[in-house]
Amino acid sequence: MSSVSFRKLEKNYGALKIVKGIDLEIADREFVVLVGPSGCGKSTTLRMLAGLESISGGEIRIGDRVVNKLPPRERDIAMVFQDYALYPHKTVYENMAFSLKVRGVPASEIKPRIAQAAEMLGIEQLLERKPSQLSGGQRQRVAMGRAIVRRPQVFLFDEPLSNLDAKLRGQVRTEIKRLHQAIGTTIIYVTHDQVEAMTLADRIVILKGGEIEQVGTPDEVYNNPASVFVGGFIGSPAMNFAKGTIRGGQIAFDGGAQLPVTANAAGKATALEGRDVVVGIRPEHFVSSAEGQTLAGRVQVVEPLGSDTLIHFALGQATLTARVAPEMRPQPGETLSIGVDPSRIHLFDAATERALS
Repeated sequence: MSSVSFRKLEKNYGALKIVKGIDLEIADREFVVLVGPSGCGKSTTLRMLAGLESISGGEIRIGDRVVNKLPPRERDIAMVFQDYALYPHKTVYENMAFSLKVRGVPASEIKPRIAQAAEMLGIEQLLERKPSQLSGGQRQRVAMGRAIVRRPQVFLFDEPLSNLDAKLRGQVRTEIKRLHQAIGTTIIYVTHDQVEAMTLADRIVILKGGEIEQVGTPDEVYNNPASVFVGGFIGSPAMNFAKGTIRGGQIAFDGGAQLPVTANAAGKATALEGRDVVVGIRPEHFVSSAEGQTLAGRVQVVEPLGSDTLIHFALGQATLTARVAPEMRPQPGETLSIGVDPSRIHLFDAATERALS
């Protein structure tokens, strides 16, 4: 088991900077998810940690060792890829045993390690099959089992669920969570899926353009996004955004709608006077008009989902989405009056798009 440290980590391809001086401390036994859109540098960062990419600048530590120049096999890590990378001509047992045999682990130790990992992942009955005889979810479990038997200091997962359908993604995601709870090894997990990040992570690292935008627990990044980017990336459906101006302690929107300045920013109302802002409201934070300050907008699209309903409506030049009770079914073209809890409103500076409160 071990901690991981990135200090001023950089990766350049010529003049193109992919990772731009990342500083991050990951504690022993912590489950950290690197999340962000394509091209943000998350997989490159993971590959530098694994030793599969050279480092252009900075330092990586695993425990108390600087591993910048160590080859992958000497870093004591195990990596699970999205494409499984199983040997097609070997059985499940042989796939899981291969790396142990290469490392000279005695045969008497290999068998119980594989039996323990197979039981943990529920693949005991698959050990004599070959990869072509397995489903996608079973292959991913085998890939995880191959990593588990290594007993490394750090597990690395590079978008391991990307090739699975929605149902299997949920099942394997649960297996990964259970795996971490059972073995407690440090896990660093890369994904572009914010649902995976929210459900798996002890802490989430949100990357944008090769830099860290915010680090925090799932609750922290959901409830206190540091920027418009984070607010829009975390949460499904995404946070709503509308431009406004602070006037007399009110947020004035295009078209004349107003809301009071949020409770957590009220002390700054004087300083914010005249400031152009971006207002963020999560779809699930709309309430009945009797419970909060009311906004009115014209309904554009209604999406019934069974458990709830999504209503898309226009507010000035912006289109907002509200998650409401399933029985609420306004018709497109109707004027919707809906409440907003002022304490759940987020304010961002219109120029920098950084949080004001």
